[in-house]
Amino acid sequence: MRDAYLFGLMLKNRNTVISKVENLPADKRIVVPQGFNNNIHWQVGHLLTVTSAILFRFSGRDSVVPDDYQAFFGNGTKPADWNGEPPAWDTLIQGLTEQCKLIEDTFTGKLGEPLAIKDNFAKAETVGEAFAVNLGHENYHLGMINAMLRVLG
Repeated sequence: MRDAYLFGLMLKNRNTVISKVENLPADKRIVVPQGFNNNIHWQVGHLLTVTSAILFRFSGRDSVVPDDYQAFFGNGTKPADWNGEPPAWDTLIQGLTEQCKLIEDTFTGKLGEPLAIKDNFAKAETVGEAFAVNLGHENYHLGMINAMLRVLG
């Protein structure tokens, strides 16, 4: 599969997420709707954090998000368990925006590269396979964001 095609899909998905949430009022970002474990602030931070892990950490590169993001937005976390103030909304939105360019700059021509961490939850073996996992993960969370937005009105 062509790199440009995959990076285009990533950018389209990411821009959809950003357009749906960037102007959401602050009071709605922090509400955990009934039936959910997390809020939209968490969803945004989670996308940023997990994308860094799946693509950068699995490929043997340094994370592109601060280490403390994992405690706020990693798998199994939720706002009810947060200790301290999570990263600011504007910082997360900026990170989501900039991360796509960084991914494209880092991984163009390298999707066939073997992953450094082969014992990963997705059983991915190459950067391209990890990229496909990440696209699925982002789409899943876009669905969660859409559901939350419907509940929040």
